[in-house]
Amino acid sequence: MSSGSELARLILRVTVGGTMIAHGVRHGRTLDGTARWFGSIGFRRPRLQATTSAAVEIGAGAAIVAGIATPVAASAVVGTMAVAARTVHIPNGFFVVGEGYEYVGNLATTSVALAAMGPGRWSLDRALGLHEWGTPAKRVALAAGLGLAGAAAQLALFWRKPATEEAADGSAERG
Repeated sequence: MSSGSELARLILRVTVGGTMIAHGVRHGRTLDGTARWFGSIGFRRPRLQATTSAAVEIGAGAAIVAGIATPVAASAVVGTMAVAARTVHIPNGFFVVGEGYEYVGNLATTSVALAAMGPGRWSLDRALGLHEWGTPAKRVALAAGLGLAGAAAQLALFWRKPATEEAADGSAERG
């Protein structure tokens, strides 16, 4: 790999990982408010969801920045963004200016691309000899598959569409 490609990987890692860290820190600093918000969007254990969200975002972000366990860290971003997309953003369309899924989709997709490319020469994975987590296709499958499976499990266990949304789309009347 050229040093330009290595620099590009590092820039992507720092950008995506740094964004995730910032989100996690924000959730952690305002944990009570974050828990109230999680409750308002349909999570049954909002304090647990807020605490877990902060920890996963900070941990996954730090791992991506450091380039350690990159496909697993990418899967945590995919899962977090998939939950955000399903619970908040998809009903609002694509564009982020209308609270759409543009932003969360880009973070998830970039994380999967990083898993496919690998973290690069300037990473802890490389320093520890862990940079070859199978083929790029297997790393994509791991990052996307594990992330989406985790999101599906979290949603199934802890989330229900709020009653106001059900009433708006008519599903409350259908029972």
